[in-house]
Amino acid sequence: MDFKKFTSPNTSFSSSSSGYIILKGFNAQFRDYTLSSIRMEDSEKIMEWRNDQISALRQSEPLTANDQKKYFTDIVKPSFSQKKPDLVLLRLTYENVLIGYGGLVHINWTDLKAEVSFLLDTERGKDTFQYGRDCSIFLNLLMKCAFDTLGLNKINTYSYAHRSYHINAVEASGFRREGVFREDTKVNGEWVDAIIASCLKSEYLKQFPPPQ
Repeated sequence: MDFKKFTSPNTSFSSSSSGYIILKGFNAQFRDYTLSSIRMEDSEKIMEWRNDQISALRQSEPLTANDQKKYFTDIVKPSFSQKKPDLVLLRLTYENVLIGYGGLVHINWTDLKAEVSFLLDTERGKDTFQYGRDCSIFLNLLMKCAFDTLGLNKINTYSYAHRSYHINAVEASGFRREGVFREDTKVNGEWVDAIIASCLKSEYLKQFPPPQ
């Protein structure tokens, strides 16, 4: 595993006062990238990305403005104040411009594990090299959140096999493939497999040991 592929000694992590109380102001930075708590005003842009990229998501039809507003009001906003939320959504910015979002969903606080989600700006994602870099940086910053801040033991990804560039970015970031759900969904009328990969806290700490 090469967790350092998209990191450098200049990576820094600082604090902010807004967002999820459980994150204690988590705000991770790498060069001009920043990962921090999602904001309510991000909802419209995220809806556009999700509707543009349905084939990459477990979403059967386009979202409406009412759908998105209800989700952010009823699900996302209450999670900010919860001690053990079911999801922690984060915004990825580059030079202070929102370029993607994702985070941890289906969080199991008993077994300390969660599923990773990630979606990049539609236009930016058309360049597969750029996608790989952005995704890998996001995942490396997310590991800091999952393992150091939230104390989780395992995070896993669920990726459709037709998105090979995404799977490559996931595995280059230190996730180990666990298995395949064969013909797990239909995309554009064709059955596609789902690839499951995961990263353990112990694996992360081998690459980024805590300061002595």
